[in-house]
Amino acid sequence: MTSTSRKSAEPTAVPAKRATPAEKPVAAKGARRSKIPERTAEPASTSKQQQCLDLLARRDGATLSELIAATDWQPHSVRGFLSGTVKKKLGLTLVSSRDDSGARRYALDLAGRGR
Repeated sequence: MTSTSRKSAEPTAVPAKRATPAEKPVAAKGARRSKIPERTAEPASTSKQQQCLDLLARRDGATLSELIAATDWQPHSVRGFLSGTVKKKLGLTLVSSRDDSGARRYALDLAGRGR
């Protein structure tokens, strides 16, 4: 048997292109959407850390229960914040004392802040 090409020598017709579905008109992006109004310059809500620092900066300072109520943290978390963040990371001087009712009050020593 002789090898012959399976392709015919006749030129083949160009295959017809597949019919494309009717194209939907594409609207420009955002053409139908109303623009969202720009946010006005609102002050950012204060963080729990800043709330604690504000309470500690008061003249009388704050008790552990006041700090817990303001932040909704557990007591050990508040004490950890006082020692780890306030004293060590921020380098602020923290004064602890007992008030008349026997509750411990924590306050920032604003005079010793000149570090």
